[in-house]
Amino acid sequence: MKAQLLTMSTPDGPFTIIACDGTVLSSGWTAIPGELTGQIHADLLPGEFETVAGLGAISEAVEAFYSGNPEPAMAVPVLQKSGPFRNHAWDVLRTVAPGHPVTYTEYAELSGNPKAVRAAASACAFNAAALFVPCHRVVRTDGTLGGFRWGLAVKGSLLDRERELALATARP
Repeated sequence: MKAQLLTMSTPDGPFTIIACDGTVLSSGWTAIPGELTGQIHADLLPGEFETVAGLGAISEAVEAFYSGNPEPAMAVPVLQKSGPFRNHAWDVLRTVAPGHPVTYTEYAELSGNPKAVRAAASACAFNAAALFVPCHRVVRTDGTLGGFRWGLAVKGSLLDRERELALATARP
């Protein structure tokens, strides 16, 4: 399988996407593709990569996010593979509203198992498709950021951007 590789410039630094046939396999704030390939399930790992200048709706969704519209990123197809809970938890993440982060406990509840807080946190940690599966929208119970593969500065920036957007759209 041959995948496309694109690195975009964003206000939070370089953002690299590995995609195959219009579907995101892995993405994150790095210019080093090797930092993304380790997150792709072995059954989905491409054999070769082609560097491209754009990825159509995928790269347009990243541009839209940074222009104040996070919704197109939630419509981008994503392919990840794991067990039933984690697969479902990744789908649930895509329903968390921008600007309204949830705690790890709330995320476990939304995912159907209130006692599975560690499993919910693990779903965030093993999420390969950052931004498109918005694990940055999950915070600790006390409101602090918790962890984020791409650094707390990026997580804070993403949450601030979404909070400002939510406040702007809530104003009459």
